[in-house]
Amino acid sequence: MYSRLLNLASASLAEKEFKQEKSVFWEESNRLASVWKPCAYTKGPTTNLENSGRSNGYMLVSANGGLNQQRVAICNAVAVASLLNATLVLPRFLYSNVWKDPSQFGDIYQEDYFMNTLKDEVSIVKELPSHLKSLDIEAIGSLITDADIMKEAKPFDYSRKVLPLLLRNGVVHFLGFGNRLGFDPLPLNIQKLRCRCNFHALKFVPKIQQVGSLLIGRIRKYEGTRSLVDKQLLGNFMPDIPLKNHNATVGPSRYLALHMRFEVDMVAYSLCDFGGGETERKELQAYREVHFPLLLERLKISKPISPVKLRKLGRCPLTPEEAALVLAGLSLRRGTYIYMAGSQIYGGESKMHPFTSLYPNVVTKETLLTPSELAPFKNFSSQVFFKFLFYFFFLNLS
Repeated sequence: MYSRLLNLASASLAEKEFKQEKSVFWEESNRLASVWKPCAYTKGPTTNLENSGRSNGYMLVSANGGLNQQRVAICNAVAVASLLNATLVLPRFLYSNVWKDPSQFGDIYQEDYFMNTLKDEVSIVKELPSHLKSLDIEAIGSLITDADIMKEAKPFDYSRKVLPLLLRNGVVHFLGFGNRLGFDPLPLNIQKLRCRCNFHALKFVPKIQQVGSLLIGRIRKYEGTRSLVDKQLLGNFMPDIPLKNHNATVGPSRYLALHMRFEVDMVAYSLCDFGGGETERKELQAYREVHFPLLLERLKISKPISPVKLRKLGRCPLTPEEAALVLAGLSLRRGTYIYMAGSQIYGGESKMHPFTSLYPNVVTKETLLTPSELAPFKNFSSQVFFKFLFYFFFLNLS
């Protein structure tokens, strides 16, 4: 599709390397970034829990979406619970027909650590008290869906619409809860609480830490500097083998962590055309019928947008071919190691070939870990996704 552009990109990158031109790809665009300090534990306004020893009621959250959305939902739930002075029940994850993973909070994160870290800001329990478990939450009017609170709702909207229900019924249940209370402007203390949840309270369970330690060791090959977040990520499973040829002044080796996100669910949901002809159209339509029936219902009552217009509007996920051109446009050197997170690329190796022809040093979880090391996570894509995507992400902070 872009063979001529790929050839031009390859020639351009080769010329730059031959001339030893300096790449600005790794330069920090904001000169003040090196002096930024984490805000999570700086002093600020007191939270609702500090102002009142009594909770207004219990708050349930059932998070949907992909794994990243669920992680965000956890921290937004903490923020909303603080805002409403509610006792948060550990969030649950709705089962996804795409990921097919029954994992819940305790399968991925350490529950007690999470609760203890946030205990001074938000009251958190593992389950509802017995007298509330038998309640029909929908019947009493305490079920809150995406239709009740819009995605961009401000703190005032929660106080006006949700707090009265909480005070009246003693419990509310947010069903779906995608991207809630995640839009500016937010009170500084709420934003700090979200950061504290995201970067301090969420700690992986030991089995993920253990395999993550093995993974990080193989990525670094004990030749780069350790990251400041290693202890938070790996806990007691930090590698204790001395670093070989360690020189802290050199800094970590440079690499790129990439989640291509050109997977069948994203491709099908986008409604875009990726050049696969009638076979592709039939395959993606069949996938939508199984996994996205609500999307198809909406399409029946709305005016369709052509795939050509969707692409012009920038609503189509980048193909591996297009991603390679973007990286080449940013002058990423051909020899850079690229750690690929996520699951199977739609179209398989043939679809990835244009990418790997331009950037051959692509590493996946399957090339870093043996089948036996991956076996415990075989049927738990959520745990695999978190382990590989976010370890890669945090490593970029090193």
